[in-house]
Amino acid sequence: MVVEGTCHYQTEKRPKMAASDTSSQSMASQSKTADAPQTSFEEIEIWLDQHPEFTHDYFARKATRSMIDGWYIATAVSQGVKPAAGDVNHSPNSSSGSNTPVRKVSASDFELREAGGSLGRMVQTVDGSPSFLGPSVTHQGKLSPPVRSRNSINELKQLEDRRILMELVKDIANDLDQNSLCHKILQNVLILTRADRGSLFLVQGKGTENCLLVSKLFDVTIDSTVEESVGKEIVKVAWGKGIVGYVAKTGETVNIANAYEDSRFNCEVDLCTGYKTRSMLSMPIKDPSGEVIGVAEVINKLGGIDKPEAFDETDEQVFEQYLQFCGIGINNARLYQRAMLEVKRNKVLLDLARVIFEEQSTLSSIMRRILELTISLLRCERCSILLVDESPRGIFSQVYELGTSDLENKGQNINSSSTGSSCRFPVHMGITGFVATTGQTLNISDAYNEPKFDSKCDEQTGFRTKQMLCMPIRNANGTIVGVSLLVNKIDGVAFNKNDEEMFEAFAIFCGLGITNTHMYENACRAVAKQRVALETLSYHATASQEEALRLKKMSIPSNTELGLAKFSFNELRFTEDDMLIAGIRMFHELDFFNKFRINYETMCRWLLSVRKNYRNVTYHNWKHAFSVSQTMFAILKTGQLCNVISDLECMALLVACFCHDLDHRGTNNKYQIMTESSLAQLYSTSVMEHHHFDQCIMILNSKGCEIFNNLSPEDYSQVTRLVEHAILSTDLAVYFKSRGDFF
Repeated sequence: MVVEGTCHYQTEKRPKMAASDTSSQSMASQSKTADAPQTSFEEIEIWLDQHPEFTHDYFARKATRSMIDGWYIATAVSQGVKPAAGDVNHSPNSSSGSNTPVRKVSASDFELREAGGSLGRMVQTVDGSPSFLGPSVTHQGKLSPPVRSRNSINELKQLEDRRILMELVKDIANDLDQNSLCHKILQNVLILTRADRGSLFLVQGKGTENCLLVSKLFDVTIDSTVEESVGKEIVKVAWGKGIVGYVAKTGETVNIANAYEDSRFNCEVDLCTGYKTRSMLSMPIKDPSGEVIGVAEVINKLGGIDKPEAFDETDEQVFEQYLQFCGIGINNARLYQRAMLEVKRNKVLLDLARVIFEEQSTLSSIMRRILELTISLLRCERCSILLVDESPRGIFSQVYELGTSDLENKGQNINSSSTGSSCRFPVHMGITGFVATTGQTLNISDAYNEPKFDSKCDEQTGFRTKQMLCMPIRNANGTIVGVSLLVNKIDGVAFNKNDEEMFEAFAIFCGLGITNTHMYENACRAVAKQRVALETLSYHATASQEEALRLKKMSIPSNTELGLAKFSFNELRFTEDDMLIAGIRMFHELDFFNKFRINYETMCRWLLSVRKNYRNVTYHNWKHAFSVSQTMFAILKTGQLCNVISDLECMALLVACFCHDLDHRGTNNKYQIMTESSLAQLYSTSVMEHHHFDQCIMILNSKGCEIFNNLSPEDYSQVTRLVEHAILSTDLAVYFKSRGDFF
């Protein structure tokens, strides 16, 4: 509730304190009768300190649940930050894993409610990494300070005022949980000023039209616990209204001896609770820069019932000195909270990004995933993404849309537009067109009051558009590749700045995912085109079955008649068909047909295809390939190399000789490199030799030419490696480099 005057206190009645309770708050006087039991307690405590084993054993056997809770509140709360219930699964030590927080985490989880704002836009830190926080926040150092035990209230009462102040400052110095910290501040203030109770308000939304003060802790007493104080109703005070609002706006201290005599005081709280407010001391809490970040208020200084006391100048001085340290502590706690929210939000974004990048198979699948995650993250009723056509620019090419009903019926037939519908309309039309052309984000709280909004769509579908958030989606180069349109928050409120910034960060991954999917689809299409081209090339580069049957029917002369084993062999008297017949005779003489179970017709078709893939160039032609093959055959037979190497190596050498200049262009490697030809771009070294080998493999894998088809996988792998090594070795650069090892 927002109060236009002094803050409303809790509606439960407060018990009036007895005189004995009031006098017990005084630290100035202690009766001698109280010293005796205190001394005996001190002796007992000393004895317990000297016998820790007995103390531990006694506590383990006798301690009750209330005692444990009391110990926890007095000591453990000051040791650090207690994680909220919703933060357990997002601790810094938890793994991102596969538990993507779909429909479990929303952008509202990352709002800084106490500070009244969001984490802010992504900025660049010193090392260049993106962050939602500025360098002053991202380099705060250690977030878990050393633990310090807290003194009990009775112990503090026995100290002098200066030592009390120092102990209380130490008490809050290392506490980074705002609830625990503010509770300590209030209780310590009550000790310092000897006040009955108090409240602490933090500024929310400063610098905006909705600036107000929100009760972080309300109606705290010296005996209350953090859980009791946090669980009370949140009280809101308008900026500049009432005593609290006046202190926050002016930064002045207000010390009132009689609240009912001050016109700014609102007595409705006393009427509701039956509690009588007398004296009141309100003072601003400032951060290190001097900005007011909160207001601390204490009421009713404890004294005699018949003689109510007012807060004096000493109380103000002690109060002011203490609150200076409190401002630093609260500011540090806020920075810590921002850092923790930063870690949590980054973990969520990384999980979302992982899910997106796993779905980069097709554009429709990744768009469906982006729509689902957007609706879950921003808690909106509908989400649409319009993709901008790459060529020509200036039109939307596809629209994807998804609603909450589609998420609930995920296994059923969904709206066809969620899988993408083709459309072509200018990008300068309507809200989405404005965002696509200008790159600006539009956050519209009332669509029907927006001139750019076209209500015809609502009239056709019966859907009522209320709030809209429209934002561009960019790729890595900053180019707008699409526009996202979010419609109607589920809770009925308008999209806030935190929603904008959360989706702005998420949209970065969306843009990368869309761009990568476009590239993947283009690569798949390129591979498909290449496959088709290879199939077409293979069809035209492979000899027909009719040619193979014609060659199969020809008679094959003997090796003696052909003279293939002679080093003086002259191929000039041979026609091209004679060379084919002679090639078949070489494989017969080496008994490759029986040893490797080569089909005769397959061999005929393979030889015909090899001859067909030699270009009609001056030197590196089919006749040259046959001449080199005959020389290798003579080395194997006459030179008896076949008795030194294996049959598989013999066949690899002969096949390599027939194929070593396939599709030669009549130019050397240097020419290919200097002209930056397609072959030079495809191969970095031994350009033509790599191309010859690739052509060789293409023919060997073509239908009807698989002469290695009956080899075992191991033999096939070995023979292809040998063929590759032999063909690549025909590069003169490789030859001259290795020639010195042999000659």
